[in-house]
Parts: sequence; structure tokens; C-alpha cells
Amino acid sequence: MQYNVIVIGAGMVGTSIAWHLQKNGSKVLLLDKKAPGSETSYGNAGLIQREAIHAHAFPRQLSKLVQVLPNQRTDVRYSLSGVLRYSSALLQYWKYSSDKYLPQIEQEWSTLIKHCIDEHAVMVAETKAEHLIKKVGWIELHRCQNEFDAALNLAKNCPDPEIEYQALSVSELQAIEPNINVSELVGAIHWKNTWQVNNPGELVRVYAKHFEQLGGEVGQAEVQALQQTGKGWQVTVKDNSYLADHVVIATGAWSDKLIKPLGYELPLFPMRGYHLHFKQEDDNVIHHPLFDMHKGFVIGPMQQGLRVTTGAEFSLLDSEKRLNQLNKVLVCAKQIVGLNEAVEAEPWSGFRPCMPDMKPVIGAAYQHQNLWFAFGHAHHGLTLGPVTGRLIEEMIHGKTPFVSTVPFATNRFLSQ
Repeated sequence: MQYNVIVIGAGMVGTSIAWHLQKNGSKVLLLDKKAPGSETSYGNAGLIQREAIHAHAFPRQLSKLVQVLPNQRTDVRYSLSGVLRYSSALLQYWKYSSDKYLPQIEQEWSTLIKHCIDEHAVMVAETKAEHLIKKVGWIELHRCQNEFDAALNLAKNCPDPEIEYQALSVSELQAIEPNINVSELVGAIHWKNTWQVNNPGELVRVYAKHFEQLGGEVGQAEVQALQQTGKGWQVTVKDNSYLADHVVIATGAWSDKLIKPLGYELPLFPMRGYHLHFKQEDDNVIHHPLFDMHKGFVIGPMQQGLRVTTGAEFSLLDSEKRLNQLNKVLVCAKQIVGLNEAVEAEPWSGFRPCMPDMKPVIGAAYQHQNLWFAFGHAHHGLTLGPVTGRLIEEMIHGKTPFVSTVPFATNRFLSQ
């Protein structure tokens, strides 16, 4: 079967790309070894973050680095094998987190973020996915007065006038979230522009179903090889092969497996996250996702129950689950809201695809014709999937991208 485009990877990013391409006249195959929305796009805090204009920088202060070394923190953990394997990328991450680079990185990053709600709104309306969206924002909880003051100062000096927030006293927080324990909190910030998705995996599936209704095809198979055939591509799976004019690689943290055999060495590295759901009953109902800034985890109301989501763990893609971080997070989470019976038999874990300059890779591959990359969105694949989808569609169809893609070019690490 001949396609105009094969999109490899059926998470939020890949599914959004396939949807935009099919809607705009291409015949598209969306291909993944799992069903749409079953991997990293399933396991996240469920936030479409309009306010997320600041990058997740590597800590530069010696005091903060020393705090990480004992490997006991709730917000970040590491395995020695993971640090060694990705040491070069992590050193670049540390470099780009300096004041020399960070302001420009954040300016470029914000050009994507500013469109995230508008682009999701288009897809939500056309796919009739409104039942999965709550336009309630999220609440940033603070345990330390100095950190709260710094966060408020950052919010007050936000360069984007469209971002809405409200500072909350402890009593104001208690009034809108009566079931949480505020005894260890000093205040909170309610970020109002953000949308909450109460089932991220289901949102991807709804987008994918509508893609099929538009005439697109979804295939479930693991890609074994990519081969250029003239100006087109052959994609080989176990018992079949497919031909296409263009191929888009949107396989997140696993993208190296496909791009390295083609000669690409991008400094992509994974950050692992965990979550576990708990039954939500009358005594622990919450109305907003709650982010404990000091401890680095999120408690969010989902269709499956209360989801407790950890921060980052630097580890290898094939490493076994390490539950020490999650277990410590759960102790802290129970201090905020009662966690009843766990819904799953064991916690979920998955990997977020990260680039050292904190920006995704979006655009044409620099060594091959009609090959496109779309990965490296870190914690914001859910947020930026539709933005990326529109950009890739515009580039493949020869349109002028509605956002400059120069900062996200695939060749930007060549001189390093």
C-alpha cells in the first residue's frame, strides 16, 4: 500500500501530526507497536499548560546539586547507569541551563506554548472531546515562604500578558479545596489558563478515532527498518512493509532506535516518571490538579481516580522499575489529601523524551529527503502535540509554518 505519509508513533504528538495531515489532504498511516495513547501520553499529569513559558532548567547552584547526590529526593532521582549512559547530553543540559542561554531558549520555547490551548481547542471541537476537558487550571502548592515569594514575583513579572493567575492565601485555598490538609502550606498560586485532561490516553484515542473517520489508517506493529527508495520510503514491520512519500518519526524517547541506523546522533535522553491511581470518594474529592512545588509531584483528579504523578528519574530505557521515589512521594501526598485504596495492582511508569536545550526537535531531517522528526517534548508532549502536528503538516505540504521552526531544527547540534 502506498501512502503520502507514514507517521511512526501514536502518542499525542504523532496522532496530532497524522490528524492534521489527513485533514489537509494526505493519505496517512499512523503506525505504532501499541494502540494510540497507550505509552507516555497515557501517563502524565493531564495538563495542557498555557502558562508553561519557563523551561525546566538543570540546577546550577552547588547547594542544589549537593542535595540531589544522596538520591533520596522526591522530585528527582537517578540511576548511575543512566547518568553515565547520557552523561554527554546531561552536561549539555547543564550548559544550556545557564543565564547565557536560558533567556533565548525560553523565548523560543514560548512561541510554541502560546498556541497550545488554541490548537487543542480546534481538535477538541472537531473530535467532540469536550467531555475529557476541564477548564479549571491547576494549583501550585507551596510549603516554604521564600519559595512562595519567589514564585509570586516570577508570576507578577510574567512577560506574557495572556497568562492568568491568582495568589491564594491558605484560607482561600482551603475554601476552594476543602478536603486537603493545608497545615504545612504557606500559600498557593492558581494558574487559570491551563486545561485539565481527565484521561490523557483517552484524548489521544479520540483524536485517533477521528483521524480514522477522516480516512486515515492506524496500524499496530513495531517498525524494524526504514529504507529510502528514491525520494520515498519503505517502512518494514515483522510481516509486512509499507511505502510512503514521507515518513515522520514521532516515537518520543525511543526515537534513537530509528534515527541512529540512518546516521543521526542527536543528544536525546529519557526521564522516567511514575504514577498510581487511588479511589476518589467523598472524603478526598479535589477539584483541581495540585502541584506540590517543594516536593515535586502532582495529585490530579482523573476518570480512573486520584492520580499521583512523580517528578523525574534519570535512568535507562530498559531499566526495571525503581519504586523508592514513588513510595516517598506517596507519604508526602497523604499529608495533603487522603489516599484510599489503590486502583491498579502496580504503578505505571514511562519515559519522557528530553533534549539538552529544553526544546523539541521539529522539522526536516538534515541528511535525507522527505524524512521528518518530531520528538523531544519532555514533559509537554500532551501540551504541544497539536501545535507540532500543525507545524509538521504545514512543512510537508509546503506552507509557511505559523511559528518559526528554526529554533527546533534537527541540525542544531551539529556544530557541538
